Amino acid sequence: MAASHDGFGALMRFWRDRLAPADAGFTTVPGRRAPGLRREELAQLAGLSVDYVLRLEQGRATNPSAQVVGALARALQLTRADRDQLFRSAGLLPPRDGTVNTHVPASIQRLAARLGDVPIGVFAADWTLVWWNDMWTALHGDAATLPATERNLARALFGDGTARAAMRPIRSERGEDALAASIVADLKDAVSRYPADARLDNLVRELRATSDAFAHFWTTATASQHVTERKTIRHPEIGDVLLDCDVLIAPGADLRIVTYTAPAGSDDAGKLDLLRVTGGRTITN
Repeated sequence: MAASHDGFGALMRFWRDRLAPADAGFTTVPGRRAPGLRREELAQLAGLSVDYVLRLEQGRATNPSAQVVGALARALQLTRADRDQLFRSAGLLPPRDGTVNTHVPASIQRLAARLGDVPIGVFAADWTLVWWNDMWTALHGDAATLPATERNLARALFGDGTARAAMRPIRSERGEDALAASIVADLKDAVSRYPADARLDNLVRELRATSDAFAHFWTTATASQHVTERKTIRHPEIGDVLLDCDVLIAPGADLRIVTYTAPAGSDDAGKLDLLRVTGGRTITN
């Protein structure tokens, strides 16, 4: 399929101008001239460089990958119809029905953006991280530094690549294996519902072949509802922080919205406040 690069860039600019910064989680200030998102804001949301976004809009960068187009569609909060148009304008086939959905509806992005004080990550049915906020980055590290294929919780738990190396230690009050077992059970359920998804099939085949722990849980794990559980996350700057973790299911979108909170006035709430101020970085005098 031949790409229409001028059309792709024009669509990007049109939808960037259309999206209100507040709906994307950015604070607007008086005198702001840009009617919508700035290029650097779109780049930040999509996990791309500003230069690459500029070259895409100007038609100087050609053949963007499906991962890049998908990230832009999510960042621009496109409807499924608009997302498909963006894919076609890049010379790509839109994602097929019957495969794992990585599209995050605008309503969910607006909701998550307004909860900026809380670490929030949005995962697809295969536990690929498809949207996250600044507090998530402060708590867990910046997923944008990982290749798109490594932004997957199953790879972080059972793989041997950059996802595993970047994952900060997490301990559940339900036991050492609770998180791992629940993720594998979810993947088993996803495989049954998305039998035509090649990416999901490849993920499961790879982990079953390379991880004894994954293969064990694949045999033994059973489906269960996600419940609120307390997790201790070891942060390189603030140490251990104990938080309530909730997994909310977005009806109709098959997405998992993961949030972390702490009781008001607790030491752990104070640690979240510190992360909010510092962004998780070291404070130097």
